[in-house]
Amino acid sequence: MRTILITGPGGSGRTTLAAATALTAAREGTRTLVLSADRTDTLGAALGTGTGPAPQEIAPHLTTWRPDATEGFREDLTAFQARAASAFELLGARRLDPEELTPLPGAEELALLRALRDAALAESHDLLVVDLPPTHEALALLALPEELRRYLRRLLPPERQAARALRPVLGRLAGVPMPAEWLYETAARWDLELAAVQAVLADRDTVVRLVAEPGPAGTDAVRTATLALALRGLRPDRLVANRVLPEPVADSWLAGPHAQQRKALDEWQESYDVRNVPHLGRDPRGSDDLAALRVPGVNGTASTIEWPVTDRLAEDGVLVWHIPLPGATRDELDLVRRGDELVVTAGPFRRIVPLPSALRRCTVDGAGLKGGELRVRFTPDPDLWPRTQ
Repeated sequence: MRTILITGPGGSGRTTLAAATALTAAREGTRTLVLSADRTDTLGAALGTGTGPAPQEIAPHLTTWRPDATEGFREDLTAFQARAASAFELLGARRLDPEELTPLPGAEELALLRALRDAALAESHDLLVVDLPPTHEALALLALPEELRRYLRRLLPPERQAARALRPVLGRLAGVPMPAEWLYETAARWDLELAAVQAVLADRDTVVRLVAEPGPAGTDAVRTATLALALRGLRPDRLVANRVLPEPVADSWLAGPHAQQRKALDEWQESYDVRNVPHLGRDPRGSDDLAALRVPGVNGTASTIEWPVTDRLAEDGVLVWHIPLPGATRDELDLVRRGDELVVTAGPFRRIVPLPSALRRCTVDGAGLKGGELRVRFTPDPDLWPRTQ
């Protein structure tokens, strides 16, 4: 199944274009599912029909789904309380009733990730269009599975589960209860679920599509999004320039805004596969308006990039790690070696990357940015590197 993740700055029209993309594909005979976590149902407004907490077919070959974050949150927390009953009793805490539970911030995003995984596993559609939140929130969402898995491995290392037979003894010696079996089982289940989401995001049939309105603000947003996506090993398959103005008549007031848009479009076309979507002069509503937008087709190039690029042996014997970071500048980059991990920061975004075994036996010898690529130099540590005769 092909998956298109659509995002863009707030107000760029990304939800409308997600609806138009799904509708276009459905009219071409592609079994299409469009997902959204927007609690205000902007997607339903664009399509001219409401969307619900369960998948529902609203047109031939077109199904919509707006996952219910509230119900999923209640089910998960109720199950957790049941499993942690002994811990609650030890602390003298009272359980929360399902009726008093309301979703915490981020519940909508988690519900969207779970729906994304379920839709991919079901394989009942040929195309999945996902209306992601605005760019900054979407980038955090795409990073969430990897980050949560790292937290789980740090807090509950799987190798410690092998010592479960010793936990009663250790508990008596320490004087405090040791983690119960259900805690490790829960962590393992979460790890599998998060790994399944990661697999969908990393699949070669999954692409990220950026939506922006051409202009100074849109240009800044596109650059930031491209850099953050590259930090995650992703790049947009297409950049959709939304609300492009028509050619103005002489002395029209549209001449200034049109010239500003034209400048941004010329810059974008040097680096992206840009597709223009016209300004209708009104907010698109309903299938006729969505069809008039003439959105680009669903076929695009894969959005995953090799990150980091395979380390190469330099002539002086130094290993060089090549990390593609298009659009990055030196003053917004930071690099820290922490044990067997490399912490890479680009502007407001950060990623912690485990080093391959060869580089774990090296020391960082410097780094430089050239041509949109961060090059990190590693010098083999003679105390750790195998000696040759």
